[in-house]
Amino acid sequence: MHPRARLDTRVSLVVTLAAAVLMLFGGSLWLAATRDAIHEEIEAATRVAEQWVAVLSHDTNAEPTHLIQQLSAVGRVRANTLEISTLDGTLRYRSPAPTYKAGRDAPAWFAALLTPDFAPRMVTGPGLQIRLLPDASRSVLDAWDNAVAAAGWALAILVLLGVAVRRAIDRALAPLTEFEAALAHTGDGRFDIRLPRQRSLELDRLAEGYNQMATRLATSLHDNARLEEDQAFSRALTARLEEERRQLARELHDEFGQGITAVRAITGAIAQKSRDDAALHGNAQAILAMTGQMQDGVRAILERLRQPGADTPARLDDALRAYCAHWRGCYPAIDLQLTLAPLPVTLDARLSLAVLRLVQEALTNVARHAEATAVGVRVVSTGARLTLSITDNGRGFDASAPSGRFGLTGMRERVSAHRGHLDIITAPGAGCTLNIDLPWAAVPAAPVTSGESA
Repeated sequence: MHPRARLDTRVSLVVTLAAAVLMLFGGSLWLAATRDAIHEEIEAATRVAEQWVAVLSHDTNAEPTHLIQQLSAVGRVRANTLEISTLDGTLRYRSPAPTYKAGRDAPAWFAALLTPDFAPRMVTGPGLQIRLLPDASRSVLDAWDNAVAAAGWALAILVLLGVAVRRAIDRALAPLTEFEAALAHTGDGRFDIRLPRQRSLELDRLAEGYNQMATRLATSLHDNARLEEDQAFSRALTARLEEERRQLARELHDEFGQGITAVRAITGAIAQKSRDDAALHGNAQAILAMTGQMQDGVRAILERLRQPGADTPARLDDALRAYCAHWRGCYPAIDLQLTLAPLPVTLDARLSLAVLRLVQEALTNVARHAEATAVGVRVVSTGARLTLSITDNGRGFDASAPSGRFGLTGMRERVSAHRGHLDIITAPGAGCTLNIDLPWAAVPAAPVTSGESA
């Protein structure tokens, strides 16, 4: 049987072969019973014939010729061949061949299976020897004819059984065509087909399982589509915010910065020309000091607005060191330890910006909510992945309880946008650890020119 044959063909063949084996077993039992029946029939006929010949040979008044005439008139004696010989072995008479189904015999192999072994029977008459030879050929031929007829009926029954089983299986497995069509429909990314209830319990369970799977897949597809839309919106919003920050930085630099520079220049001129006027000169010096402080403030604002983005060539490790140094200045009461393993030179700028934003958000949360005295930031690169860990010794929180804060939500969205993983380990009074795992993609490194180091 071919391993790729259809299920209905295989089952119908198995059932038909099983029926054929049972028929063969029944045939073997029939052969044994028929052989016993033929043996009993021929044995009984031979005994009757032997008794009759013995009685006849004693009633012939010792005349061999009269005995031969009587026996030849009878011919065959009930499935036995009759031979009459003189005492010296001369054959005087042999009964003719049987007329029943004359000219036909069962196949030799079939006759060998059913013909019992019989010994000739000898009867001594007046001057004669009469031999009876049991002949089962006619009984075997009858058995052969019956076997041929039975085999024909058996073959017809097997064919009908095979056809009936095939049709029954086709009818039982007809719903599988619906299953196949539904799975093909699902393979194309469409999950709107639902299978009806089936006639059998097993197929009904299978249909119910498919319907549940299709429902879950449709829900997941819808959720994924919404997530992609949200991520696209988040990326667009982030890009818009970055653009706004750059525009604001340019405007501060071009408008406010230049205005302060102009004021300083005018005030400097007034200070030089008012050396003899102590009051005016003092006011000019105060204005110069204030404008200097204003310039420092604007410069600090520009540094925050101009942190590395998609268009900045700054390395991630340099940006992280600069930001952590700035954060330490803003929160001197919190001990910040930064651990930077060697990072790839060709990190994608978007990923670098994302890591910087994640560190900013995490440290902002520590400063605002953690009440910590120490925080550690660790960034390492292993293989094609970047691992970021921020740990504080603050008050911690219950991660399963809603907090009403959007910082962690934004961090999860940012990590998800880069196909990463965020793990939060915290408990009330036990501090908090953020473990972030991000895949990174290298971008071509800038060529090294003379005077620059790689």
